[in-house]
Amino acid sequence: MRKKNKDLEQFVFVKNSSLHGKGIFTSVDIPKNKITMPIIGEVISGDECERREEENNVYIFWNGDTYIDTAMSDKIKYINHNCDFNCDVIERDKNSLSLIAYRNIKAGEELTIDYGYEEIYEDCKCGKCKHKK
Repeated sequence: MRKKNKDLEQFVFVKNSSLHGKGIFTSVDIPKNKITMPIIGEVISGDECERREEENNVYIFWNGDTYIDTAMSDKIKYINHNCDFNCDVIERDKNSLSLIAYRNIKAGEELTIDYGYEEIYEDCKCGKCKHKK
């Protein structure tokens, strides 16, 4: 199973995003509920997470038990927020998570998640939020 996930991850690439800076995109169609790629990074404590966030590290995921700093990753650190997201984050194991397709995703689409914290919605520039303002 991991080999298949790795095979799909090879079709995920980084390029400039219309949402924010750089983003991650797919060069192939991804069916709903398909695990797209692992979310792997340095496992850190809650205290270390807070310290890094104060230094403006925004590449940290929480898996319910530990924090995963993806700042040194090649791809996942570039995933952008979108209120109309097409991916979700699910448990994988104690030290990692998985990015899964929330809906069918077409080749060329940017992969996005809902960051899920209130402050993001104040400055969100996604199409869904633009229409609310």
